Amino acid sequence: MNAKTHTAKTITFRFAATLILGCALTAPVSARLSADQIARLGADLTPLGGERAGNADGTIPEWTDGITEPPAGYVAGEHHRDPYAGDAPLFVIDASNLDAHRDRLSVGHQRMLETYPSFRMTIHPTRRSASVPSRIYDATRTAAAAAELVDNGNGVGGAVIGIPFPIPSNGLEVIWNHLLRYRGESVACVIGQAAVTRGGDYTLVKQSLEIELRYSLPGMTLEKLGNTMALFKQKTLAPARLAGDIVLVHETMNQFREPRNAWTYNPGQRRVRRAPNIAYDNPGTSSDGLRTADQLDMFNGAVDRYDWELVGRREMYVPYNAYKLHSDDLTFADILTPLHVNPDHLRYELHRVWVVEATLKEGATHLYKRRTLYVDEDSWSILVADIYDNRDQLWRISEGHVINYYEKPLVWPTLEVHADLQAGRYLAFGLDNEFPMCTWDTDLKARDFTPAALRREGRR
Repeated sequence: MNAKTHTAKTITFRFAATLILGCALTAPVSARLSADQIARLGADLTPLGGERAGNADGTIPEWTDGITEPPAGYVAGEHHRDPYAGDAPLFVIDASNLDAHRDRLSVGHQRMLETYPSFRMTIHPTRRSASVPSRIYDATRTAAAAAELVDNGNGVGGAVIGIPFPIPSNGLEVIWNHLLRYRGESVACVIGQAAVTRGGDYTLVKQSLEIELRYSLPGMTLEKLGNTMALFKQKTLAPARLAGDIVLVHETMNQFREPRNAWTYNPGQRRVRRAPNIAYDNPGTSSDGLRTADQLDMFNGAVDRYDWELVGRREMYVPYNAYKLHSDDLTFADILTPLHVNPDHLRYELHRVWVVEATLKEGATHLYKRRTLYVDEDSWSILVADIYDNRDQLWRISEGHVINYYEKPLVWPTLEVHADLQAGRYLAFGLDNEFPMCTWDTDLKARDFTPAALRREGRR
């Protein structure tokens, strides 16, 4: 047996030993939760379905409501102060001690540590900071009693506002929890995106984002929601050669019945066009081919091209509470270094995650044959994704460096990093250190998300 085979088998055995669920669940069949199961939410489970208790050795603490108020001195509109700035690191994982920690690392993180001597993971104490408004907890109990997968898992019926499947029974339910998790009601941001070369060069693409998360709006009903769960508009502000490009998306709840509606405005042509290619494995906007359209927010869009296997739950080192990375004390140049993001500014913690294996269906096409997704039990955010090419070789690893935007509160990545291990490049999306902070609860109107709105903006 060669070393690689031995390592692979060792990882497999260790992985199997860490599963909390006893078997893999694959069929896209969902059953509404019973009253006894729903009663567990807020009792032995968190209100969103995570295990309230800590782990056996105390390295994962009990969830005690997460962050319930901003830290002292925080002023709304400023970059978020780090409530855990006083935490001392527990230890650092690098190539020299990797073997001692493989059982708590994704395959992608192991490969990063093996490939790049400059990469390291600084492990901090686990802080279960995730929280959302109480109305989301209440809505989750209501949704859990009625939610069901429809059209072979391509849509969700019976649910609005809350997490539809807080006690999931298959992989599709976990992914739908991610797609429908609470991210506020409306938000306007200016962010940066950088496709970093192997040598560390990049051109910053500056974009404005406006998003209305219709599924989560207060007072939303199934009738008012219809089949449109979110509205998204992205305008490129710089560099000059790209400035003025606008993308508009109406994200549909059930893309089997109605594919997502998308349009683009090109200032050179001064025309609005339908854009059905903003989906699946088409290149992400201005990403230099380093991410696909369905990689934004770690995974988005239609679920129909993959089989989704729920492998179980696992304790893993994942990016979390990335307030240092979010800080306006840093410049983009401080963060964007050759081969990978500067590890001096990264924080990793031990958390329980749901593990979902997405495998391309027979006859379906996609650049990615397989994805292993690691989904936070406390927020339903995908934190890490290992991504494989059609030779079944590890190709890319994605990280969602989340924080609790505690003025809401909600959990969302402050930065997504999509690393291409074969090319030695990466894409950083969401850079905000040098820009004003996002504005929540913005006064967005339905007319702001129409093709006519794109024409108006393009003429300004």
